[in-house]
Amino acid sequence: MVLLAQFIGALYGLLAVVFGAFGAHILKKSFTPEQLTSFETGVKYQMYHALVLLMISFNLNLETSTERYMVYCFILGILLFSFSIYGLCIGTSKGKKLKFLGPVTPLGGLLLVAGWCLLLYNLIKNLI
Repeated sequence: MVLLAQFIGALYGLLAVVFGAFGAHILKKSFTPEQLTSFETGVKYQMYHALVLLMISFNLNLETSTERYMVYCFILGILLFSFSIYGLCIGTSKGKKLKFLGPVTPLGGLLLVAGWCLLLYNLIKNLI
């Protein structure tokens, strides 16, 4: 589980840099300012959570169910949150409305919040 979290964290970090550069240099020409801001939000959240995955995988054993669920929440949350934003922005810039992605973004955000809640719970539990 630790290696999976480290691998996914590193992969998400790599992709955040690639997507950030892609947005700044290529998509900037075809995106509205609002689309570019949304795309950048997806990239920022992806990078933040890639770093979180790396930090928790290097500092926790990820052996308890709480720790494993936390990792799953972050992995799936960023996939649903950031990648749905990318799809919505790119689709809209091409004149296609990918309406099915609309509800995916808040679901991903909810999973990210759940991951943070599990992290906080795990920290409190270990302090007591």
